[in-house]
Amino acid sequence: MDARSESGHVMLISPERVFYAGLLGRPRNRSTGSVLIYVGLGGQLALTCEGRSETGLPLAFIPPFVEHTITSDARSSLCFTVEPESVTPAALDLLARRATEQGPALAERICAAYLRLRMAGGCDGFTTEELDTIVLGAPLARRRLDARIVEAVGRLNDFSRPAATAADCAAAARLSQSRFLHLFKQQTGVSFRAFRAHKRARHLLHFVNEDLNFAHLAQDIGYPDSTHFCHSIRRFYGLKPGAIFSGSRDLRIYRSASQPDATAIAALA
Repeated sequence: MDARSESGHVMLISPERVFYAGLLGRPRNRSTGSVLIYVGLGGQLALTCEGRSETGLPLAFIPPFVEHTITSDARSSLCFTVEPESVTPAALDLLARRATEQGPALAERICAAYLRLRMAGGCDGFTTEELDTIVLGAPLARRRLDARIVEAVGRLNDFSRPAATAADCAAAARLSQSRFLHLFKQQTGVSFRAFRAHKRARHLLHFVNEDLNFAHLAQDIGYPDSTHFCHSIRRFYGLKPGAIFSGSRDLRIYRSASQPDATAIAALA
């Protein structure tokens, strides 16, 4: 049997969501562009955020680009991440309120979702709506972006071709660069530069259980060199790339459907 199956460490990843069950490590401050929901798996969490420290938490909700340190008194923990440009601000506000007002119940729901996924042997080919339903009980309301920004986000999520620049995206949108940058921030709530840096660091997650040369990986996902790569990854995840890869050797990764369809995973919902 594959040791990755035995460990129970899994990650479901799509362009819009990540559901992770595995080692949390002892990171320094971290700050990603995703909405983060941490849950202690068989233990409780300790959070330091915006000058405040809390312990004994069953769940922690972190908005995007908020610097924080999270630790767990258990070996493994869960983390569900949401890309904010994919969800309406109202839906994110409701999710934050649910995490605050129903923290223990939501933590129990997320833990149960993990156990169902593990018993089912994973879940390849899922959609965003299906994963939301499995983890949260219902899909989060989808945000409607300007078609030109949708295309730009698609370019920034596509690492199979050269890294997209603001000038590239502005030209494709038939806008001046300044007008495009203004529209991008207006639509997504974050600057183009910060958004691109987040997506580049996020793309690392696809490879964390592979034996790769860091210098080659850095170039493949758009970093100019290994130094920039290591600095950026540590800033986003609070850990050096080597520590992330070392702690992910037994991680099994499942990926979303390349094209959304209407098939629901009713047995897991």
